[in-house]
Amino acid sequence: MERLIALDVETTGLRISEGHRIIEVGAVEILDREITNTEFQKYVQPNRKVGESVNIHGITDQFLINKPQFDKISDDLLSFIEGATLVIHNAPFDLGFLNNELKIIGIKETIENICTVIDTLAESRKKSEDQGQRHSLDALCRRFEIDDSSRTKHGALIDARILAKVYLAMTGGQSNLFQEVTNTESQQSDPSLIKRIKENRDKIKVIYANKDELEAHKNYFQN
Repeated sequence: MERLIALDVETTGLRISEGHRIIEVGAVEILDREITNTEFQKYVQPNRKVGESVNIHGITDQFLINKPQFDKISDDLLSFIEGATLVIHNAPFDLGFLNNELKIIGIKETIENICTVIDTLAESRKKSEDQGQRHSLDALCRRFEIDDSSRTKHGALIDARILAKVYLAMTGGQSNLFQEVTNTESQQSDPSLIKRIKENRDKIKVIYANKDELEAHKNYFQN
C-alpha cells in the first residue's frame, strides 16, 4: 500500500537566515493514488512578527497569539508523515524551514532522513519541453485544469489539497493509459492468450431491415 503525503508550510518570510519561521503546516494523505479525508493542520506561534507576509497568507499576529510553538506540534507532525513519501512543491524551501524548526528544538534528524521526498517543481521542470513554461502551483493548476478558485490567499492546508490533485494529474492519467496499452499489446503478442474461432461454428444469422424500417431510418437523419 503506497502512502504519500502532500505537504506545504506557510512562513513569516522567505529566508531562514533572516530569522523567519513557520506559522502553518498542512498535509493531505494520498493512499494508493486516492486522496483520503486524513489531513494534518497546525498553526504555529513563531515568536516573531508576521510582517508583510500577511499579504500572502492572511495569517495575522493576533490570530497566532495563543497558537502552540513548534515543539508542541513536532511529535504529531513526525508521527503523521513517518514512513510516507512526501510530495512537496519547491521542496528545498519547505524542508529547509522544517529542518530549521527541528534544529531549534534540539532534534538533529532531518525530514529527508525519515521520508522519501518528491519535488513536484523539479519534476515539472524536468518533464517540460518548453523553456519558457511556468511551473508554479497556480500554473500547474491551469495546465491540468484543476479548480483552485477557492483559494484567495495562500494557506498550507489548502495548498496541500491542491498539490495532491496536481501530483495525481502529473503522474496519473497518461501513464495509466500507456500501461493499459502495453498490457493489451502484450496479450496480443502472447499466442497462449489468443482465442481461435472454430471453423465448424454455426453461421451468424443476419437480420436485414425491411422497407418501412429503412424509410424510417432515412427520415430520422433528414429531420
